[in-house]
Amino acid sequence: MASERYSGYRKNFLLILTFIVLISALFVLSLFLAYNFSKKFIENEFVSEKVKVLEESIKPYNEFFTNKVPEISYYNGYLDSATTSKFVDTVLNDYPFVSKVIFYDSEINNFYVKDGLNARQHFSFGPKNIYQFGDLVPLDSVKLFSKENTKNFTIGDDFNALGIKFISYIAALDTTRAPTQDELFTNFSIIRSNKITYLNIPRIEDLKVYKEMLHKQLNPMPVYQQDMLSFFLDPYKIRIINTRKKLYQNIRIEPLTYDPLNTSTDYVATEITLPGPFSDYKLYFISAKSFVDQEILSYFLPIALLILLFYSLLVLVAYLIYRNLNINHKMFKLQYDFVNNLTHEFKTPVSVIKIAGNNIKSANALTERELKLYGKILDEEADKLNGLMNKLLAFTQIENKAIQLNRDEIYIEDFIESTIESHQLKHPDFDVTYEVSGFITFITDPVLLGSLFDNLVENAYKYSPPELKKLHISARMIKGKVVFRFIDQGIGIPTPEINNIFKKFYRIQNQYNQNGSVGLGLAFCKELVVFMKGEITVKSKVNKGTEFKIVLPYNN
Repeated sequence: MASERYSGYRKNFLLILTFIVLISALFVLSLFLAYNFSKKFIENEFVSEKVKVLEESIKPYNEFFTNKVPEISYYNGYLDSATTSKFVDTVLNDYPFVSKVIFYDSEINNFYVKDGLNARQHFSFGPKNIYQFGDLVPLDSVKLFSKENTKNFTIGDDFNALGIKFISYIAALDTTRAPTQDELFTNFSIIRSNKITYLNIPRIEDLKVYKEMLHKQLNPMPVYQQDMLSFFLDPYKIRIINTRKKLYQNIRIEPLTYDPLNTSTDYVATEITLPGPFSDYKLYFISAKSFVDQEILSYFLPIALLILLFYSLLVLVAYLIYRNLNINHKMFKLQYDFVNNLTHEFKTPVSVIKIAGNNIKSANALTERELKLYGKILDEEADKLNGLMNKLLAFTQIENKAIQLNRDEIYIEDFIESTIESHQLKHPDFDVTYEVSGFITFITDPVLLGSLFDNLVENAYKYSPPELKKLHISARMIKGKVVFRFIDQGIGIPTPEINNIFKKFYRIQNQYNQNGSVGLGLAFCKELVVFMKGEITVKSKVNKGTEFKIVLPYNN
């Protein structure tokens, strides 16, 4: 049976060990895949997140281009140097990337002008005054041109280019429909490298008059104000907003043709072109690989912790399964031993009864001595069967709390002496002594207490060598509790077995316990003591003896 138990234990252990090895391999593989996934993810992020950095960094430019620049049209061509100065001040303060502004205070005439663009000799577009703001100008503005003084000044390409575009648009204008905002914005602005030139958008009624002026000379000849501003932009003054500071170690603006000389493998880099007037420049991103590795690690660690948690749960499940398998295996063995021993316990008296019955049946005549002998044998064996059945029934009733605790007053010395006398009648070689101190009477259930004493006294006799069949019982009152001690000089209990002796069906394998025990005695004692609201403990040394200590509440 021990070999079968060891074989089952080894089989369970190998199965669980195989399972743990497999999940450990999966754990390591999962960590490896998770790290590679994290690395690939961060590498992709390094390439893709630059779009967000670009979007955040050029938000001021987009706001300037879509909201601030069109404000020029609100003045409907009636900007002057003072109003323009205030407008430009807000632009320079709010948008540092605007370095200077050229203001063309222009007008449209229905006759030829010298300094301007002329179409068909009766439509002209030219500046009255030109002012410069910003770009380290110490005063509010500098006048670059006036109709009264045109010496040493040539109107720039920005004015000419947008003027030609404007005249071409008027020439092709369909006055039967209203132009769209996108159409107007496209034809009244020019975006060049580091520069935006914007012409204020006239009202639709004015556009129709311009169309008419382009085809003929009106009388009287009208004059319209038409303002134009050129914004000079400095890409190096764009404020870079690093939305991924743990990913991009350094971001700077470089010319589109910039090619770094240092191509060390210790660094990773990417780039993205700036939009619109900054299209000759790019955002250049560069980080040390060690810097990026930190971000990979910070992304990988939470995944690794989740994998570790899952792995720990699997290991815990494996442990619980292994423990339950062992418990089930032990329970099976205990039940097997119980049935085997119980069968033996019943078989012995039944066999003796059967033999005695056959002898009586086959004998022609029995002497008085034989009748007494067979009667005694039948009576003793019947008592054995009855005692065994009563013990099993009492154990089940107590375990299921199917009986009530009786309360009778007993004289403790009389009770102990009665127990000793009954056992010495059965075992004349049993030397039992006792002592009582601190109390005389005790209210308890005498039947249950008697069962408790009988089991412990019987065990003391059974598990003692022939020459040391001795037991000392002490009963004392200590701190308001009754303390019983049963001290023998028997074979003792090995330390590893101490925690198992009160388990049902458990039997210690030794030379005194091969037959006649079902492993219920001490388990029965434990249930009795707990039912009586007490405690039972044991101290033992192998080949020195055992002491059972019982503490019960004192009732009087």
